[in-house]
Amino acid sequence: MSSRPTSQFTGFAAAWSIVFVWSFWLIVSRVANGSGLTVYDLAAMRYGLASLVAVPLCLYFKPWRGLRLMQIAVLSFILGPVYILCVFTGFQFAPAAHGGIFMNGILPLISIIFGVILFRANPSLRQLFGAGLILVSAIVLAWDGSGTSAQGAWIGDLLFVTGAVFFAVYMILSERWQLTAMQIIFCGTVVNAVLYLPVWALWLPSGLADAPMGPLLLQAVYQGFVPNLIGLLFIAHASRSIGTANTSSILAAVPGGGGILGALILGESLSWISILAIVLLTIGLLVSVRRRQPPPV
Repeated sequence: MSSRPTSQFTGFAAAWSIVFVWSFWLIVSRVANGSGLTVYDLAAMRYGLASLVAVPLCLYFKPWRGLRLMQIAVLSFILGPVYILCVFTGFQFAPAAHGGIFMNGILPLISIIFGVILFRANPSLRQLFGAGLILVSAIVLAWDGSGTSAQGAWIGDLLFVTGAVFFAVYMILSERWQLTAMQIIFCGTVVNAVLYLPVWALWLPSGLADAPMGPLLLQAVYQGFVPNLIGLLFIAHASRSIGTANTSSILAAVPGGGGILGALILGESLSWISILAIVLLTIGLLVSVRRRQPPPV
């Protein structure tokens, strides 16, 4: 009986921790444009460096034993190069704040849509109202930022939305399949490293040899270890503990963090309209989050 409140507490703690981790990840990914590294290098760091830790763990725990081949294929694709290259390429066109808006801000709405289409879920009026506020604030943030961003910012926004769809599916599968930490590490890191690294080494353009040491180390540490070994595990735990709806709603706070850090660190604009939109987004977030009900027995 006492384990459920504890599980919900750790689930909420994991989700809010990711808000802070991802807010900084938006900045790190944005500054990668000036490092000389290609998006293919960043993806190689994400899978290759994380595998240095993941491979020994997977050889010991053998997480593939609890997965069907179809599950391995689907989860590996969802967390694979198509997803991450869309995200990294998006930062070449749009500001860091847009990454938070369109990858995290619309997650509650995407989760509701998937829930209705795939599982015939009936969202409450409170969820719909909160998701509506989040969507409106995301549109306002994107419109306000378009005045100072590059003309191709809409391309980055579309790529971020694509990434959000991929990630929403990942969160749904984490909850539905009750994936363990090692299963996520195996599919999200090891399988993709085996498939992607040879392609990157043989055929894809790279700026690794010419990148300055400082930016190279920053990207290696953050891209290589934080998203795959920390981010995915925390998200999976939160999705299992407090549900996909709550997790995606909490992650909607990332645009606020990303916008503030983008203004402070990168000098990206954050007008009073953007500030009001972030406040509106936060209200929508708080409205959307609800206590997860125990499953029927």
